[in-house]
Amino acid sequence: MSGAVPAGARETLENMLGHLGFAFTLEEEKRGEDSVLHVRMQNPSRLIGREGEVLDDLQFLLNRMLARGDEPPPRVIVDVENFRREQEAALLDEIKEFVERARAGETVELPPMNAYERRIIHQAFKDDPKVETVSPEGPARLKRIRVRPRRPAKS
Repeated sequence: MSGAVPAGARETLENMLGHLGFAFTLEEEKRGEDSVLHVRMQNPSRLIGREGEVLDDLQFLLNRMLARGDEPPPRVIVDVENFRREQEAALLDEIKEFVERARAGETVELPPMNAYERRIIHQAFKDDPKVETVSPEGPARLKRIRVRPRRPAKS
């Protein structure tokens, strides 16, 4: 796997994990618009945490450290032993019924999600001709996406 990970991302993550005492290897991947750093290690549960909480915090911290001034910060996804990939597939499978209801003409509200999960949903349906996703504004960490029938483009 290879890809263009933002400058300094790999070294920063290597330093963070090294200082925490983890034995690991890193692989880089470009997945669509996202840069992914895959962490390979013997005992991934310590770094993933319960329901991915430790991994979420690590990814948030890495991205905050990479943010520089006024330019938009690079976005790096940290995955450990394909936990994120499996999580994405499970999330999309979980909301299938909601999306089918929206395709049938109903507006549905999904369960509360963090920013990472919302981004997965928005990316998955951004080009769908039948449904669109809308997130509410505001500073809340967990928000409910609305999935609704796509409105015709204004001409």
